[in-house]
Amino acid sequence: MMPRDLKIPGERHPEKAHRPDNAQPKKPSWIRVKAPSGSGYTETKAIMREHNLSTVCEEAGCPNVGECWSQGHATMMIMGEVCTRGCTFCNVATGRPDSLDVFEPGRVADAVKKLGLNHVVITSVDRDDVDDGGAEHFAQTIRAIRRQSPGTTIEILTPDFLKSAPGSLEIVVAAKPDVFNHNLETVPGLYPSVRPGARYFHSLRVLQRVKEIDPSMFTKSGIMVGLGERAEEVRQVMDDMRAADVDFLTVGQYLQPTPKHHAVDRFVTPEEFASYEKSAYGKGFLMVSATPLTRSSYHAGDDFAQLQEARNRRLEKLEKEGA
Repeated sequence: MMPRDLKIPGERHPEKAHRPDNAQPKKPSWIRVKAPSGSGYTETKAIMREHNLSTVCEEAGCPNVGECWSQGHATMMIMGEVCTRGCTFCNVATGRPDSLDVFEPGRVADAVKKLGLNHVVITSVDRDDVDDGGAEHFAQTIRAIRRQSPGTTIEILTPDFLKSAPGSLEIVVAAKPDVFNHNLETVPGLYPSVRPGARYFHSLRVLQRVKEIDPSMFTKSGIMVGLGERAEEVRQVMDDMRAADVDFLTVGQYLQPTPKHHAVDRFVTPEEFASYEKSAYGKGFLMVSATPLTRSSYHAGDDFAQLQEARNRRLEKLEKEGA
């Protein structure tokens, strides 16, 4: 049997091959970005290739890859480049993954050190084929980075561990990442069509449980807009996140990777994003990033510094009020 060629859309997304094409509307001016270029971009790409690492920047077709890589920032994707889920919005390949690579945590740590990162984001595919969903692999990667780059802060963007053994989430939290991110992705009413392998309230519970285990750990979550949601549904998701004590919210425009993916319902205007940001701060989030090109890891290092400052300001305010 010939190996799959993940550059071919039909082999990359076999579960979408028979779906009807969805027209891709023309992008408005506020969505367009420059093509990747420059020495920084080239150097970052070379380090990723040298260490045989995958990045969600490439696998998910992120529009910000040129800007981020030119600055030496990349979101590393562990546990392979094939996901066991088939979300209709996502461009990561779907299928049966290879076995976990026991040497990958060390290679990730080497790359982090070589890039000289102050802040790194580690994400992964879903691994429903592994008993713990890859929790121990996340933990090993965090520990390997700590050994080689003790001054680097670590943000993780995890799967939902929906089908994992009890205690899997606890393994990840015990490894002490600085930020625990798990995206809700969309409003609950769109889960059957957008995120069919996931459950909204389970994902919400993941974020809540992290805070129960370690109240000092920053939590973060994000959603896409332009999938067909209503503004009041987005604000209800914000309320749900705050009830789970989520610190940081990201809101970005959904962009359709191929005609076989979920259709773009509309392009949300910058003014609407500004309204979402204002609402979110009013609901008590420490940090909010709500722009058309916002993605989970966009400007993550700068945002982490602001997140710490925002918490310190809030604590100082509470101390003064209690004095």
